[in-house]
Amino acid sequence: MFIDTHMHEMTYSKDSFLKLDEMVEIARGKGLGGICITDHDSMGLKEYAQEYSERTGFPIFVGIEFFSLQGDIVAFGIQDYPKERISAQDFIDLVKGEGGVCFAAHPFRNNNRGLEECLRKVRGLDGLEVLNGSTSRAACRKAADYARELGLFTLGSSDCHVPEKVGLCATYFPEEVRTMQEFLRVFKEGQMKPAYYCGGEYHILDIKKYGKEPDYCRFDPCLEPRLSQTIL
Repeated sequence: MFIDTHMHEMTYSKDSFLKLDEMVEIARGKGLGGICITDHDSMGLKEYAQEYSERTGFPIFVGIEFFSLQGDIVAFGIQDYPKERISAQDFIDLVKGEGGVCFAAHPFRNNNRGLEECLRKVRGLDGLEVLNGSTSRAACRKAADYARELGLFTLGSSDCHVPEKVGLCATYFPEEVRTMQEFLRVFKEGQMKPAYYCGGEYHILDIKKYGKEPDYCRFDPCLEPRLSQTIL
């Protein structure tokens, strides 16, 4: 199944123009099997999203995009989060201590919110976002290079704040997950793969070829017009 693992809903992400029901409707139309709400420094939508998921039968997993002192980290499986900025390593340690998972969001985006070279210093990250629908293709390619070097899991996400970005990129999960427990278990097994939406369906990206001929040229025409330099 395909899941968009990094999305923003307007209630707690004030830079978003998306409501949850709209996100689910678009996601279903594109063939996504689930979505993740990862608001900026907030998990406030958790209870409502759980109720909405149960009512509609559509899996919704609530995590957080936490702005650490070194950059943004997306995390799942934690009960609470720091109310002030702490170091990336301290946040990662908190997540792992609670049995959660975390990945570096858009690590090389040009807005000073990515971990960048700190990727080589921190320990405990599960993965890297190597396809981000609101980040330049060059930054995505660099993230893929680091994922290969560091041996981290690779993910794709839309990082959507507007309707046209929902599901632009996603992550392939090798089995169906409907609960947070299932989500965490499959995530930790690390068999996910980044994917992009083109021609009415999702295409899994071969990370070993990402940025190299001919694979990069094959998917580039789909993403080039829509990958932006900065977040919306």
